[in-house]
Amino acid sequence: MEVYKYKAKDETGKVFSGTMQAVDENDLHKRLRSENKYLVSAKASKIVKRVRKLKANQVADYCRNIGQLLGSGITLVRALKIISEDESIKEKEREIYADILKSVQSGMPLSDAMSDEGAAFPTLLINMFRSAETAGNMDKVSLQMASYYDKEYRMAKKISSSMTYPKILGVLIVAVVAIIMGYVIPQFKSLFSTMESLPIATTVLLAISDFVKTKWYVLIMVAIVLFIAYKVLMAIPSIQLKINKLELKLPLIGKLRKIIYTARFARTLSSLYSAGIPILACLEISRTTIDNKYIEKQFDAVIATVKGGGNLSEAIDLVDGFTKKLTSSILVGEESGSLDNMLTSIADQMEYDSEVAMNRLVSYIEPVMIVIMALMVGFIMIAVIKPIYGSYQSIATQS
Repeated sequence: MEVYKYKAKDETGKVFSGTMQAVDENDLHKRLRSENKYLVSAKASKIVKRVRKLKANQVADYCRNIGQLLGSGITLVRALKIISEDESIKEKEREIYADILKSVQSGMPLSDAMSDEGAAFPTLLINMFRSAETAGNMDKVSLQMASYYDKEYRMAKKISSSMTYPKILGVLIVAVVAIIMGYVIPQFKSLFSTMESLPIATTVLLAISDFVKTKWYVLIMVAIVLFIAYKVLMAIPSIQLKINKLELKLPLIGKLRKIIYTARFARTLSSLYSAGIPILACLEISRTTIDNKYIEKQFDAVIATVKGGGNLSEAIDLVDGFTKKLTSSILVGEESGSLDNMLTSIADQMEYDSEVAMNRLVSYIEPVMIVIMALMVGFIMIAVIKPIYGSYQSIATQS
């Protein structure tokens, strides 16, 4: 759907100008004729909608409903009407489906209607639906994509739930240190002020405590500035490229990220290839779903190799960021003629491996954070107890 800036005349010759939403100029002409106006000129501009991206589980439900309703013989317009009137969905989500319904009712293909909703739907899904509209298997592709986004959602939830305990522990460390520095340590300040000299650890601790108590807002401002700086730096392509490359080289984390990226790419490529999309188009679309600019950039060479007649397995083997299992699985799929099945198999395997790797990473993070907390509390206890113990020793010596 597009917005047209138009000029029109009525039967008396009076000129009108304005904007109107229409599928194309023929549709605009019909809409104006219904108002007894005649189109003189028109200029189209795409509607830019700022719509929040739907979550993977919402996309999965949408695809599942489309697939099941179309499979049962219901028309697309009726299916979209049922989905948009579902009382269990949120209002913002309902508005998106209602807009799609209006566009489809006006004659627009479903894929184009979804594309007009801005960032609401993934590019992968739009391309898959566009292919399905040509092939006439929308119900099957919809159910296939429902399964795809279900797996993506479950994988994201597993990663998120695995990091819950470390996050709680991190917040606890910050809270404990803030309470000790801002409230507990100042209680000893009057006692320490009567002592002639203090250990270095105690002097440092008092300085930190005084800063936290009186200049706490500086810490908040520094945290905000660092967050903004990070966002700005990540928006610079060259910086983002280096950071994405670095994360693949980090111990433990790098291996986990490689497994996750491999699983994501294999799942996407499998879904596209099994839908009958040409391999070059599959690679172009799949590269955008990896979410790592360093790996995505290497696909220029991959696509050029495949376009030049090279094997996909050889081209993928050149990518720094995927596990070697992917190359060997693609090679087997090429030789056996079942590339889509092998890609699905390797994606399932990689998702399982990512879960195992995540659990292993968390098992390392938890004791490290506990040790950090113990060292911080230990330093505070030593800094507080040492001068008190020293004063007792001094009193005992004098007596």
